[in-house]
Amino acid sequence: MSNLDYARSQMALSLAFHIIFATAGVGMPLLMAISEGLYLRTKRTVYLDLTKRWAKGTAILFAVGAVSGTVLSFELGLLWPSFMEHAGAIIGMPFSLEGFAFFTEAIFLGLFLYGWNRLPPLVHWFSGLMVAASGILSAIFVVTANAWMNAPAGFVYNQGKFSAIDPIAAMLNPASLHEAVHMTLASFVATGFLVAGIHAYFLLRNRQSEFHRSAFFLGALVAGVSIPLQLASGDLAARQVARLQPAKLAAMEAHYHTQTHAPFVIGGIPNDAAGETSYALKIPAALSLLLGHSPSTEVTGLDRIARDQWPNVGLVHLSFDLMVGCGMVMLALASGHGFLAWRRRLLPTDRWLLQAFVLATPLGFVAIEAGWMVTELGRQPWIIYGVMRTRDAVTPMPGLVYPFWTISVVYAVLSLIVVVLLRRQFVETAPVVPLPAPVAVSSSVA
Repeated sequence: MSNLDYARSQMALSLAFHIIFATAGVGMPLLMAISEGLYLRTKRTVYLDLTKRWAKGTAILFAVGAVSGTVLSFELGLLWPSFMEHAGAIIGMPFSLEGFAFFTEAIFLGLFLYGWNRLPPLVHWFSGLMVAASGILSAIFVVTANAWMNAPAGFVYNQGKFSAIDPIAAMLNPASLHEAVHMTLASFVATGFLVAGIHAYFLLRNRQSEFHRSAFFLGALVAGVSIPLQLASGDLAARQVARLQPAKLAAMEAHYHTQTHAPFVIGGIPNDAAGETSYALKIPAALSLLLGHSPSTEVTGLDRIARDQWPNVGLVHLSFDLMVGCGMVMLALASGHGFLAWRRRLLPTDRWLLQAFVLATPLGFVAIEAGWMVTELGRQPWIIYGVMRTRDAVTPMPGLVYPFWTISVVYAVLSLIVVVLLRRQFVETAPVVPLPAPVAVSSSVA
C-alpha cells in the first residue's frame, strides 16, 4: 500500500469508529430526556430507573466519542496538511461552533449526572433536553463541514489560491441541509433500533420485566417515528446528489450510460470496462421517476464523466445497496410493529416480533457506516469536490503504516473497554421488575 492508501485507510478507520459514538451521542440523550419526561408525568419509577441507566451509558459513549473525535481532529492536520492549509480558514467556523456545542453538552451532562436531588425536577429535565439539543447541534456543525467538501462554496478559487472567503456561505453550502437532516434522523433510527433490539432480547427471556418492556417501547417508538422521515430525507438527498455530484449518483446506481427512462439498479456486479452491471435487478424508469418525477427525466451516466474522475463504482454501488436494504428492512419492521400496536391497543411482544427486533439491532449502524462509505468514496478522487484531489492533499511524510496500526490497536482496546462497561451497566445489573399490568398504547402514539 502507498502512503496515500495508508492515510485514507487510517482516516476511514477513525471515521468508522467515531461515527458509532457520535450517532449514539445524538440518539441516547433524546431517549434519556423522553424517559425522564415520562417519569415526571406518570411518576412510574421504571422510567426513573431507565433515565439513570441511560444517563450513565450516555456518559460512557460521550467519553469515548470525545477521545475518538480528538484523534480525528489531529489526523486532519497531520495526514492532510495541504487540505487544512487551504480549507482551514473556510470551514473553521463550523468546527469552532461544534466545539461550543461539545462543551455545552459536557456541562449539561455533568449537571444531569450529578444534579439528582440537587436540582428542581424541571430544571434537571431541562438539563437533559440541553444535552440532547447540544448533541444534535454538534453533529450538524460537523456534517456541514463534510457537506462543504461535497459542495464547496463561499470562496473564489483561482490558480490554486483561495480568496474572497465567506465562512457563512461555506457553512450554508448547497449540501448542508440534506446531509444534516439525513444524518440526524439516521442517529435516531440507529439508536432506537439498538435500544429496542437489546431489550427485545431480554424480553424473550422474561416477558414480565417492566424495565425491559418500557425500554423496548421507547426505543421502538423513536425508531418507528424516525424511519419514514429518514426515507423521505433520503429521497431529497438523492435528488440533490444528482444535481451537485452526478458522478457519485451514477456510481451509487452503477449507471454507466446517460439516458431517459433510467432504471433503478439493485444488486449486480458493476463492470467498468464493459460499462454494464451484470446480474442486477432493474426496475424500469424508476431512477428517472425518483430524480425528476417523470420517466423522461435524463439521468447523467458515467459516460459523461472523465474516466480519471470516476469513484470506485463497485464499492459505492454495494454500499448504497446495503444502506437502502437495511433501511427497507427497518421500515418494514417498524411498520409491522406500529400496525400491531394500533390494532391491539397494546404494546405487542409476540415472540417472532421480538426475535425480528433482535436481528435488526445493528442494522441502523450498518446503514450509517454504508452511507458514509457512499458519501466519502463517492466523492473520490476529490477531497474538495472539483477543486482539490485527495492525492494532492496527503502529507509527504513517509512511514504512515506505523500510525495506522497504532490507531487500529488503540481503537480495538477502546472497543473492548466500552463493551465491558456497557455490559456491566445494562446486562449484569439490570433490574427484573414484574409488569403490573398491560401497557396500553393510544392510537395516536401508535
